[in-house]
Amino acid sequence: MKHLKEIGLSLAISAMLFGASDIVSAQGRRGRGEERSQENQAEREQRQQQRQQEQQNRQQARQQENQAAQQQRQAEQQQRWEQRRQEQQTSNQERQQRWEQQRQQQQQASQERQQRWEQQRQQQRNNDQQRQQQIQQSREREDRWQQQRQQQIQQSQERDQRWQQQRQQQQQQQLEQQRRQQQWERDQNRDRDRNRDWDNRRDNNNWRQNRNWQQEQQQRAQRYNQDWQRRQSYLYDRQRILEQQRRLNQLRYQQRYLDQLRRDQLRLQQWRYNDYGPYNYRYNRGGTYYETNRYGAEMLQRAINDGYEEGFYAGQADRQDGWGFNPNEAYGYQDASYGYDGYYVDLGEYQYYFREGFRRGYEDGYYSRSRYGRYSNGSYSILGAILEGILGLQLVN
Repeated sequence: MKHLKEIGLSLAISAMLFGASDIVSAQGRRGRGEERSQENQAEREQRQQQRQQEQQNRQQARQQENQAAQQQRQAEQQQRWEQRRQEQQTSNQERQQRWEQQRQQQQQASQERQQRWEQQRQQQRNNDQQRQQQIQQSREREDRWQQQRQQQIQQSQERDQRWQQQRQQQQQQQLEQQRRQQQWERDQNRDRDRNRDWDNRRDNNNWRQNRNWQQEQQQRAQRYNQDWQRRQSYLYDRQRILEQQRRLNQLRYQQRYLDQLRRDQLRLQQWRYNDYGPYNYRYNRGGTYYETNRYGAEMLQRAINDGYEEGFYAGQADRQDGWGFNPNEAYGYQDASYGYDGYYVDLGEYQYYFREGFRRGYEDGYYSRSRYGRYSNGSYSILGAILEGILGLQLVN
């Protein structure tokens, strides 16, 4: 714009100088055309000024447009810069948030790892303590078991000694009773000699029958004593097996059963023949009827009841030891002679009915129920209906 103004001024000056020269020359040549020239000059100047003014206006308009465009471009640039700055701030904030989240996650993961490590360490310490406690408890149980075993062995030895002493005493008493019996028989022989007439009037048939019964019972007594020696040797073998299996409850039950057998043995050493009357009862086994007297019938009933009670204790002991269900393996079932004290039925008959009660008692004891029997007055007994179904006892006359 400065150059344009200078050019315009130069042109104006040149025009003015040119016009002045023209006027001077025209005045010399023409006189009357001065005014017209001045007017033309004035018009030219006016037109020139108008053109200059228009150029200036156009230049100002272009300047204003350029300034507006520049301001708009600057505003747009400022707006784009602000947007980029905001986007950058947003991106920075997002990166900062992600970094914070990652840092928090890392801290949390580190804390979790630390907690897991502490838990594992604590669990390891607890496991070590439990192992130490288990080892200690196992040692204590082993010590207690050894002590119990020693005590049981000692008690068994003491019982054997007492039993041997009692047996010796019983043998001495038996010898004394035999001596007295012999003396009594001698006295009876003298009495029979004095009362020969009365003896002749005895019923010979009944006397022979009683003598046969007496001989049969004596034979049963001999077989029982022989079988007792065999069962005694088997008992000690079974005791060692139970000790190896550590079945303490079954071992205690077997020891209890053995004590009862020893009491029976001592009592049976004093056995004497008694006449309990004729065979007026019968019982059914396997579809066949067998006859016995009143005492034999009562003894078979006791065999079933005693078998049930012993079976209940044996099943209870196996359950407490965590042993499998097996009544036939129990010593009470294999022996089956507890309570046999009269010789009025064969031992095999007694054992058969003892085992019938034993199996049912073992089942009730092992499963802790009362399907076949009940508990009353401090002992277990089989139900009457079950007993009648097993024995089928009938009175003949």
